[in-house]
Amino acid sequence: MTDSSSHSDQQPYQVLARKYRPQSFADLLGHDAMVRTLRNAFDANRVAHAWILTGVRGVGKTTTARILARALNYAVEGGPDAPSIDMAEQGIHCQAIAESRHPDVIEMDAASRTGVDDIRELIESVRYAPVQARYKVYIIDEVHMLSKNAFNALLKTLEEPPTHVKFIFATTEIRKVPVTVLSRCQRFDLRRFDQDTLADYLGGIVEKESAKVDRDGLLMIARAAEGSVRDALSLLDQAIIQHHAAPEEAVSAEQVQDMLGLANRYVSWDILDACLKGEAPKALELFRGQYNCGADPLVVLRDLLELVHLLTRVKAAGEGAASHGSAGTAEATRAKEMAAVYALNGLTRAWSLLMKGLQETQSAPDAAASAEMALIRLCYAADLPTLDEALRQLNNTTPKSGGGGQTITAGAGGNTQAVASVSVGGSAQSGPVAQRKPSPLSAPQSHLQAANETRFETVADLANLAGVKRDAKLREEIEKFVRIVKLEPGRIEFNPAPGAPEDLSGRLAAQLKNWTGERWVVSVNARAKGGETLRNTRNDGIRAHPLIQAALEVFPEIDADRDMRIKEIEEFRPPDENLIEDDES
Repeated sequence: MTDSSSHSDQQPYQVLARKYRPQSFADLLGHDAMVRTLRNAFDANRVAHAWILTGVRGVGKTTTARILARALNYAVEGGPDAPSIDMAEQGIHCQAIAESRHPDVIEMDAASRTGVDDIRELIESVRYAPVQARYKVYIIDEVHMLSKNAFNALLKTLEEPPTHVKFIFATTEIRKVPVTVLSRCQRFDLRRFDQDTLADYLGGIVEKESAKVDRDGLLMIARAAEGSVRDALSLLDQAIIQHHAAPEEAVSAEQVQDMLGLANRYVSWDILDACLKGEAPKALELFRGQYNCGADPLVVLRDLLELVHLLTRVKAAGEGAASHGSAGTAEATRAKEMAAVYALNGLTRAWSLLMKGLQETQSAPDAAASAEMALIRLCYAADLPTLDEALRQLNNTTPKSGGGGQTITAGAGGNTQAVASVSVGGSAQSGPVAQRKPSPLSAPQSHLQAANETRFETVADLANLAGVKRDAKLREEIEKFVRIVKLEPGRIEFNPAPGAPEDLSGRLAAQLKNWTGERWVVSVNARAKGGETLRNTRNDGIRAHPLIQAALEVFPEIDADRDMRIKEIEEFRPPDENLIEDDES
C-alpha cells in the first residue's frame, strides 16, 4: 500500500523538451538580435501590433510567441503598468500564459483551422476588450497553412486592429505567406543553432538531470538534431535513459551512435581518405564494417558529403573555415590535414559523384549495394588526372612529326594552350585541346589562332570545316568583301569592299564566337587601306601559275575576250567590283 500511495503521489514525468522550455527572454538560447530589437521597442514605447516568427522546426517559434505574449501582459503587484522584456519574477498572468489557459491569449493552430470561417470567428472576437490582461494576444501557429480566402479575410483587421489587440504568427514556410501579410508584420528569423552551442546547452541539462554523457556523444546528438533544440532534447532524453542502466558510467559515444543508427564519424573520415587515395578494397571494408554495425548507407553517404563540403570550405576559404559549419571544432585538425593533401578540383569532383550516388541509393532496391557502387566510382575517379594536371601533361607532350599540322602554343590573349594532333577534313592538323570552354572545335580554334602567321583565308575556311555549323553564304561574303586592315587573336579589323552587307561585321563576330567558343571583336574601318580580298588574291595566284601563263601566250584572245566582257558590263551600270569578280570566277 505504501509503495502504491507513494507512486501515486509522484508527479507525472515530463519530457526534457517541455521541462526545460524557456519561460523568459533571459532563458532563450541565441536570438540575441530579436531580443535586442524588442527591448528597444518596449523602452521607446514603439510596440508593433503584429509580429511573424520564422525558422526551421524546433528553434523556438511557439515558445518565443508565448514569451512575447507574457512580456506584453507582464504585470506584478505594485509594479508599473507597461509591457516589459525583463521578467525577473513571476507576474500575475505568467503562469496561465505559459500553460496556454489564459483567456486573453488565444492560440490557434492554422494547420487544423485553415478555413475562412475560422478567421471570421477570430475577427468577431477582436472587437471585445481583454478580460483580465493588458492586451488580447492572438498566436497563430503554422500560419502559412491558412487558405487564400482566410488570408484575405484577415488583411483588414491585421492592418488596422484595435489598440488592445496584438498578433503573433509563427511559420516554417515563410515563402508561402502572402506578401500582403508580411508587409503588415515585423519579421524575425530564428536561426538554427550550431553544433558546439547546442552541445554545450545539452551538457548543462545533463548536469541538471544528474546524468553523464560523453562530449562526443553530445556532439553526435547535436549533429543529428540539425540545429533544432527540440529534436536535440528528444534525443538526449533517449540517451539519458541508457544512463540509468549503469548510473556510475557515462553514456559513451558508441552507445549514442548505436541509439541513433549513425555511422562512426571517425570511420567516415577513413572511408573518405581511402576513396580519395583510390584504395577501393579498404574503403569497401570500412563501409561494410559500418553497415554491419547498423549504420544506414544513406547516412554514410551524407556523412561523406558533409566531410567533402568541409574539406572544400577549408581549401577555398582557409584553415579558419575548419572550425565552422556542422562539423564543429572537434574535426578541425583532421580537416586541415586532409585539405592540405587533396586538390580542390578533386574535392569538387568527389562531391558530384557522392551526390549522384546518394540519389541512386535513395531509390535503389539494395541501398548497401548502391552505396558501394558510389564508393567504387569515387575510388577509380581518384586515379584520373584533374583538368589542370591533364593540361600540364599535354603541355609537356610534343606532337609526333609528319602530321602535317603546326603546333600552336598561344591562344587568344596570349594564354598558353595545350596542343594535340587532330584530323580535320582528311588532313592532320594541330589545335588546342584545353580552352576556357570545353568544345569540340579545337581544330577551328587553332586555325584561327594561326591566322596571324598565315593568311586570313583561315577565317573563311571555318565555314566549311567538319564539326562546325557550315555557313556558305558567310564564307562567300568573307571572300568577296573583306579586305583585312589588322588581324590579331581575338580581333579583326577590315575595310569592306563595295557592295558589302551592312551587317557583315556583326554576323561574322557572332559566328566566330559560335565556331571557337571565344569572343571576337570585328570592326569596320572604311578609311584604312586594306589588303586584297581573298577572291582577288586567288585569281591573281591562278594567273601567275606557269601553265596559265603559257596558255595565255598561245591564246591571247582569252584576255581580250575577258576585257571586252568587262567593258560591256560597265556600259550598262557603274563599275561594280562584285560583278567583275563574279565574271572572273
